[in-house]
Amino acid sequence: MENPAIRVDGLRQRYGDFEAVAGISFDVAAGELFALLGTNGAGKTTTLETLEGHRAVHGGTVRVLGHDPHRERRKVRPRMGIMLQDGGFFADLTVAETVDHWRGFTPAARGRDEAVGIAGLADRAGVRVRQLSGGQKRRLDLALALLGRPEVLFLDEPTSGMDPEARHATWKTVRDVVAGGTTVLLTTHYLEEAEHLADRLAILHRGRIETSGTVGEVVAGHGDRISFQVPGNLQVTELPELRGTRADISVDGGRAVASYTVNGAGLQAGLYELLRWADEERVRLDGLQARSASLEDVFLRTAAAEGATR
Repeated sequence: MENPAIRVDGLRQRYGDFEAVAGISFDVAAGELFALLGTNGAGKTTTLETLEGHRAVHGGTVRVLGHDPHRERRKVRPRMGIMLQDGGFFADLTVAETVDHWRGFTPAARGRDEAVGIAGLADRAGVRVRQLSGGQKRRLDLALALLGRPEVLFLDEPTSGMDPEARHATWKTVRDVVAGGTTVLLTTHYLEEAEHLADRLAILHRGRIETSGTVGEVVAGHGDRISFQVPGNLQVTELPELRGTRADISVDGGRAVASYTVNGAGLQAGLYELLRWADEERVRLDGLQARSASLEDVFLRTAAAEGATR
């Protein structure tokens, strides 16, 4: 990628003898939203803090807008927006006073009313921060990160604590920011959030990138899924193969459930085979479900692999 807004090349970060980030590399293009996913301790926040300039690298290189964000902080920091997991507000200031406080040291800052509007808190401008809900505080965090119209925006778990309505409103704000040309690097535990927002993503596993690409590229090859409750009059050994695959058996609510993972374009063909078998055998398939592979499938397999290596 030529002239990326963010470049990470062989990044390594340690805490004593523990290597939290073990040689990861990725680029983020200008105007792109890139999501970093992974279980707790995978290295997401450490990577973000390095790119924000809070940590010097232990190995490899990072560049934000062409600069080392730690050594050249003065050149790059005014062009960044940062939303931390915990903003650390002054609890007794009102929303409006908080915005004014931040405007005092933000070059070319948005006006107070515009910032409060971004937060969706126009009707709460005179309310003290300690009286806001957790989701409202996160919205205020986002508005402050956008106060200086940043070229690069770092969002660390931006919608934690939000109800679904606030989460969707925040997604719209982030989409609008990206549409305006801002580069966004996002960490999140909400897989639906990454699916809705990310142009590309990477899944971290024990400090390494396990997989990366668009959502479609990441889920490709992880298999679509067909499942149903095993009929009570059948033995598991009597179930058919679908596309050459035997059923995995689990128990849900006291009932055995058969699940098939079919790869490539096998979902439709596998479903056709199953229904033809059920018709020939006069078998009723209760709880029948057929769905495409999802980001959740990939993430859960990554987490399972992490547990298996411990």
